[in-house]
Amino acid sequence: MPAFFSADGWLARAAAASSDFLWTYILIAVLVGCALWFTLRTRGVQFRMIGEMFRLLGESTGRHDGRKHISSFQAFSVSVATRVGTGNLAGVATAIAIGGPGAVFWMWVIALLGSATAFVESTLAQLFKQREHNSFIGGPAYYILKGLKKPWLAALFAVLISVTFGLSNNSIQSNTICSALSTVFGFDPIVVGIVLAVMTLLVIFGGIHRISKVSCVLVPVMALGYLALAFFVIVRHIDLVPQVFRLIVGDAFGVRQIAGGGFGATLLNGIKRGLFSNEAGEGSAPNVAATASTSHPVKQGLIQALGVFTDTLVVCSCTAFIILFSGVDTQGGLNGIALTQAALEAEIGRFGSIFVAVAILLFAYSSMIGNYYYGATNIRYLTDKKWVLTLFRLLSGGVMVVFGSVASLGLVWDLGDFCMALLTACNLYAIARLGKYAFRLLDDYRSQRKAGQDPVFRRNTMPDLDIDCWE
Repeated sequence: MPAFFSADGWLARAAAASSDFLWTYILIAVLVGCALWFTLRTRGVQFRMIGEMFRLLGESTGRHDGRKHISSFQAFSVSVATRVGTGNLAGVATAIAIGGPGAVFWMWVIALLGSATAFVESTLAQLFKQREHNSFIGGPAYYILKGLKKPWLAALFAVLISVTFGLSNNSIQSNTICSALSTVFGFDPIVVGIVLAVMTLLVIFGGIHRISKVSCVLVPVMALGYLALAFFVIVRHIDLVPQVFRLIVGDAFGVRQIAGGGFGATLLNGIKRGLFSNEAGEGSAPNVAATASTSHPVKQGLIQALGVFTDTLVVCSCTAFIILFSGVDTQGGLNGIALTQAALEAEIGRFGSIFVAVAILLFAYSSMIGNYYYGATNIRYLTDKKWVLTLFRLLSGGVMVVFGSVASLGLVWDLGDFCMALLTACNLYAIARLGKYAFRLLDDYRSQRKAGQDPVFRRNTMPDLDIDCWE
């Protein structure tokens, strides 16, 4: 492996050092602070209206005007499909290996609080969305432009999300796939990386539509299969569940961690891995949330808040319990997807590691395509020049996929954390400033529901805003 890509290369050292900077801790404090503020200001919308979230999942698009809109449920499915992947299988293992079992507790906390943040950003994306041909587009770049009237900040966000998801995150997905296949089958990572790059480029350049259609079927099936397998492991060790809960909570606040200086690592890794997994506050899910056709912006905000619960409290918890039930030494040098594979192999034999390898291949591959979509949407916001989009496709689906296959685990995750921090800071500033509109929308929604109506938003409700997509 070239020194440039290795765990002790200069790029790896620079990326790792960025995780220790004071501003990283300041950003985490701001992230948690915003989540707390949104939770208090919405009166715990993620808790009080969870029943409404499930009710809305079954609601149809609501408007049939001949245009090709997608429903709230379809937007929910797309956002969950991009969330469920590397962060759930490899990220959880990394959090436990570095921060200990207590990191899982802080992943739960950031999900419970962060769902309020997800509600606010997705509601704003719906409010400020705009029409493009026969569909809707939107996201943070659009609500920054229309809500804050800061085109330079909107352009900065568009650049950051393109780099974070289209480039950095795709290297993480590729690294995880190559590690899983190398562990089980002994495949050469660089060969796997090249094959992945070719497959990804064929899809994102518009070819082989059948592959993407098949993936839309296989990935949900594999997700359900993973949850079923996790449920089997949990039932098998049902008597250990209370003990594992005590281990997680005890390690999160343990005297040993505080006295030994490990509390910071536990807290930091739990929050970072939780954010990477559920993406609350990053500004990624709003790009999909804006495309849904719904009668009121709050409906999509509620559904996206439910997506955070689904991702972290369900899927991530399954991985954590599998690892902690297995008895595999989490401090023995294994990390990332290799630790998850070892844990499941200890539970059900070699089939476990093979299953994880196939699952992560499908999860991460679909995430790479989804990551490209986030980036491409914002590239189109920046420019309509075709050569720029073509270059981005080559970088996202080709160069960064191959880079991830040969780079070290620590390097790709540290680069991902660095890019995610910049992106999240930009989005948090915007939604903190614009959150008041989400609060007004929530009050309007609640008053209509209290009156027994199906909530409908009209443009004249907020005549002071630049919104052109609502009747």
